[in-house]
Amino acid sequence: MSARTSSPINCCQSANRPGRPRTSSTAAAGPASKARASATASSSRSSRASRHGATVHPFHYRDARTDGAAVRVWSKAGPEELYGITGLQHLPFNTVFQLAACEGTVQRDAARTLLLIPDLLIHWLTGTIGAEKTNASTTGLFDARTGTWSTDLLERLALDTGMLPPLRSPGDPAGILLPHVTSYTGLDTRTPVTTVASHDTASAIAAVPATESGFAYISCGTWSLAGLELDAPVLSEASRAANFTNERGVDGTIRYLRNIMGMWLLEECRRTWDKENLSTHIPTLLADAARVEPFASLVDPDSPEFLAPGDMPSRIREYCARTGQRVPGSQGAVARCILESLALAHRSTLRQAAELAGRDITRIHLVGGGSRNDLLCQLTADATGLPVVAGPTEATALGNILVQARAAGLVGDLSDMRRLIASTQHLRHYTPQGDSAAWDAAAARLESAPRNS
Repeated sequence: MSARTSSPINCCQSANRPGRPRTSSTAAAGPASKARASATASSSRSSRASRHGATVHPFHYRDARTDGAAVRVWSKAGPEELYGITGLQHLPFNTVFQLAACEGTVQRDAARTLLLIPDLLIHWLTGTIGAEKTNASTTGLFDARTGTWSTDLLERLALDTGMLPPLRSPGDPAGILLPHVTSYTGLDTRTPVTTVASHDTASAIAAVPATESGFAYISCGTWSLAGLELDAPVLSEASRAANFTNERGVDGTIRYLRNIMGMWLLEECRRTWDKENLSTHIPTLLADAARVEPFASLVDPDSPEFLAPGDMPSRIREYCARTGQRVPGSQGAVARCILESLALAHRSTLRQAAELAGRDITRIHLVGGGSRNDLLCQLTADATGLPVVAGPTEATALGNILVQARAAGLVGDLSDMRRLIASTQHLRHYTPQGDSAAWDAAAARLESAPRNS
């Protein structure tokens, strides 16, 4: 069962975590009585249901309506205190800031229940209400230490604690399909719906094919989520200053990571080039980029001017001109600038994560759509000086399915799940090449470049 569900009621997409809209529900193949359903999505969207059962007008998570919302939240709970409770990286579109942005509106005042999109899909499928933990942990309303909603924080922010539903863990039963759903799909009336790691990155990390400790991961798509899997959150002031986030993974693990702008930069360039009737063929762009002089132009992928949609090639050229670098002229030069800059961001993020968490990294697993980009994978290996294992590309879907399979007793623990991925998926291996001193110099040059205020 595949669902690109159109809502019978308007869906409010407020923001939490980055990523392109990506919602799906799936049922494992097999006899109807053995089918299972689940829902996974990026957590950049949520829905607020009113007392009349309707939801409010949608907003894209990149919408500017959250400008200034953080300041209003910080007036009640400062950034240091927020981090000490939630452990979240500051992002202007976190759910807590979305709620602040709509403070005093009719919709906010009428809201009865807050559901993130996967939880809303499960509600439509089963009629039950709950909040899955890996997604809930990214809202800015979740206590990183206790693994529960932070009622104290909610009260300080004057948010109705009753608006947040009971929490669920990956693998928990969520209910059975409603009669009208089984009638429409032809599935058995006893079809169970299973709670999975509904945050797309949490499902992707569950499918990292790591068979030994000491690994780091990069879930690379629109955003690059780079970090470590830990047993406990890192809530130090140094961690907050470095803008790292502590989010829940499968089996109570901590996804200790930082968001990097990711392939959004290249995709936005391709969108602009397409409008200009220029080639957007990825293999051609990568081949051209590979022939460009290394380190001619570099950008900070997380610079604020790259967040919004629009003419990305012009913004990249303006950044390079402002920072006194060679301005990339060709499409290949722009692509090379983006990919080298992302590789440097992967390097700095993982090195900081290892230092802050007191861990050593021996290998990097790069999963998601970016794992198909050979040049990015090789540049990441070169920049970090570590071997990179690329794949699987569809890690989110595989993690979703594996949690369902485990709930059905078909696979063992998280380690068993990962061994299964490692033994069945096509993986590519990249070893560091080239001059590490050149990467050190490029990193130092980028670090010293003036920032856009």
